[in-house]
Amino acid sequence: MIKRKKKLRLVQIGLLIVGTLIIIFTYFNQNETSDEKIISKETQEKIKKQLENSNTENSDVFYNIEFSGITNLDGNRYILKSKEAVNSKNNSEIVNMKFVEAKFYFKDGTILNVSSDLGIYDSLSLDMIFKGDVTALYEGSQLFAQKAEYSNSNNLLIISEKVKIKDIRGTMVADKLLFDIKKQTLNIASFKDDKINANINLK
Repeated sequence: MIKRKKKLRLVQIGLLIVGTLIIIFTYFNQNETSDEKIISKETQEKIKKQLENSNTENSDVFYNIEFSGITNLDGNRYILKSKEAVNSKNNSEIVNMKFVEAKFYFKDGTILNVSSDLGIYDSLSLDMIFKGDVTALYEGSQLFAQKAEYSNSNNLLIISEKVKIKDIRGTMVADKLLFDIKKQTLNIASFKDDKINANINLK
């Protein structure tokens, strides 16, 4: 009888230990699962809020917009168009644009056309930046580059990055071009080896 009681006690103790272990593991697993769910929800909420803020609270999107005005004090007019534009509510003067077209109308009747994939327009200073596949047309000459910067205060258009000019007189490749809008003169600069790669037809 004593041996039988001992065996029963051992079985009971064993069952108690197993039951306790099952309860402990179940409890910890539930906590881990709930923690993972809480972390996941928090992360999702943060991402959602960031997306909402970036899309609605901090910026406005416009389509097929047009700006026009007079450059500096010389009386030259300009028209700037964009298929899509975004401005920041934190800095409403700056407008980021896509698929940009600009026209500069000079007093002598000539027109400078500039187009690019991207652009930045400062509605306060009237400065403009054109980026990505920049193309300019002026008096039968074609200009290709990756960046162009128009400074309204200096009446200067600075063209840089893979600059190439096609003209009836030939083609020219340079590092940088400076187009003085007031004087309507073009200065060509090269930084790499102080040489300008030009192929001009003088006839």
